[in-house]
Amino acid sequence: MNYIEVSVTVAPKEQGSDVLIAALSELAFESFVETEEGFNAYIKEEEYSEDEVKLALGDYDDLFKIDFKTKTIPQQNWNKEWESNFQPIEIVGKCYIRAPFHEKKAGFELDVIIEPKMSFGTGHHDTTQLMIQILLLLNVKNQALLDMGCGTGVLAIVASMKGANPIEAIDIDDWSVENSIENLAKNNINNVLVHKGSAQILEGKAFQTILANINKNVLLADMETYKKVLKKDGNLILSGFFETDIHELKAKAENLGLKYEGSFNSNQWAALHFTN
Repeated sequence: MNYIEVSVTVAPKEQGSDVLIAALSELAFESFVETEEGFNAYIKEEEYSEDEVKLALGDYDDLFKIDFKTKTIPQQNWNKEWESNFQPIEIVGKCYIRAPFHEKKAGFELDVIIEPKMSFGTGHHDTTQLMIQILLLLNVKNQALLDMGCGTGVLAIVASMKGANPIEAIDIDDWSVENSIENLAKNNINNVLVHKGSAQILEGKAFQTILANINKNVLLADMETYKKVLKKDGNLILSGFFETDIHELKAKAENLGLKYEGSFNSNQWAALHFTN
């Protein structure tokens, strides 16, 4: 079975990639890999339609500068293609994130397995690594924790391995919900409830720690809800935005009565830590 690789370039990348991936995921694409200028999307050759791709991407021509090209990946090269794209991630010498076809590496406190179907959630993206760095510093044992915008579930998995319990993981995307459940099973995690939805379903819940790696606009819109469901002295960790957005997000949080604890930065991306 051959696959088609659709290489999409989009500007601005940080906004366009998420939108276009969501559009293509409505087709039969199975996997997405981040690139410097956008992302690659993979689909079985017999299910590929150039007309459908043009139609899906064309809906956003007025918002982004978009281009794409394709190539065929023969069946015998498929595993090699995955392995070349998905290298294990080492985070501060404590957390090792790998695909199922990678061997476990000694010397790491946490060994996390993520099926490499979408690199934005495997740990490769700067914001995911920043979130994990902060999470590794927190004592979350026996704490109720929320992974908001869970993607592949990697943050919920790391939190569970650190002793958080119970855990809820929420995403608005069907694919993310299914992939999170799959990855939780691969890591033998059984204390995470995965829901499809937005911040609207949080009413009546309470958490000691909230992890939200989404984007600036969603974070600004939902921060008041996070504040309402965050327990006294609880931690709110935010990422998915650039260093240039820190001031706006910090001002919003402090206006809600949250206390700023600090920021982490990587390649112009940022993460913020607040307490209630």
